[in-house]
Amino acid sequence: MIWKILTVILAVSVAVLIAVLVKIRAQLRDINEQLDFLCEKDTNMLLLTDTNMADIGRLKERINRFLEQWHRQREAAAKKEQMISDTYTNLSHDIRTPLTSLDGYFQLLRDETDKSAQEHYIDIIQERITSLKDMLEELFMFTKLKNDSFKLELSNCCVSRLLKQTVFSYYEEWKKQSIEPSLDICEDTIFITANVQALRRVFQNVIKNALVHGQKSICIQMRQLDSCNCRASDDERTSKNRIVHILVSNDVKNPDDIDVDKVFERFYKADEARSISSSGLGLSIAKELVERMGGSIEARLEGKRFVVEILFECE
Repeated sequence: MIWKILTVILAVSVAVLIAVLVKIRAQLRDINEQLDFLCEKDTNMLLLTDTNMADIGRLKERINRFLEQWHRQREAAAKKEQMISDTYTNLSHDIRTPLTSLDGYFQLLRDETDKSAQEHYIDIIQERITSLKDMLEELFMFTKLKNDSFKLELSNCCVSRLLKQTVFSYYEEWKKQSIEPSLDICEDTIFITANVQALRRVFQNVIKNALVHGQKSICIQMRQLDSCNCRASDDERTSKNRIVHILVSNDVKNPDDIDVDKVFERFYKADEARSISSSGLGLSIAKELVERMGGSIEARLEGKRFVVEILFECE
């Protein structure tokens, strides 16, 4: 009698085990088929299973976590690829304008015999070539910043000296446009942790934005403040270090046309009519560089003045 009971129990156990193994095998086959489908199709679907048996359930969860991460990486890569494509498309459109202009002025220069007119055309051609050079440099920098492997080497930089050097490097441009900038740069020697080339590019881009879009009234200020006395974030206000505070402001003709929430977006141009000398990448590059160096940058309107504010923590 006991042997019969044991035999029945063993038979039932074997039957149950076989049923479980069959179900596991079916689930594994189904998982394989779903994975084949997901590899072949462009979809964000996740694995589905008919059972939550411990091992199968854990396997499904781990595979789904991997799939979710892969989906995010794929979407990020697609967005980056689209962004780069849009960058080239928009910049190609911007470059076409000065190139067309160059061709026209070269034709005029070739046919012109008057010496003064020739010099006038040469000046215009030189200006267009400079614009093209600046646009290509902006594109090169923008592309580098979107490369995950690109790193800025940071060191102690004398921000006060670098700002003054950058301002005076625009002397010919100030003179050409009959602009006398208002300068209020403190005489203190102020050091921050930054990259010299990147910091110079930030100053160049912000000043150039004021030159291109301003109304001949440009003010450049720099001072050292306690963190509690500037328009810093809460984290910066709690810092015991002092803050270097840089303002570049200029009058604008139509302040209502400027969306300060978008000025740091790539290709944002409030004044399309003057896009011949602007790639629309300048402030976007400035923001990325400032943030990579641990600073902050923001823009605002104060009446008819457009203000860019840059903050760095001093050494």
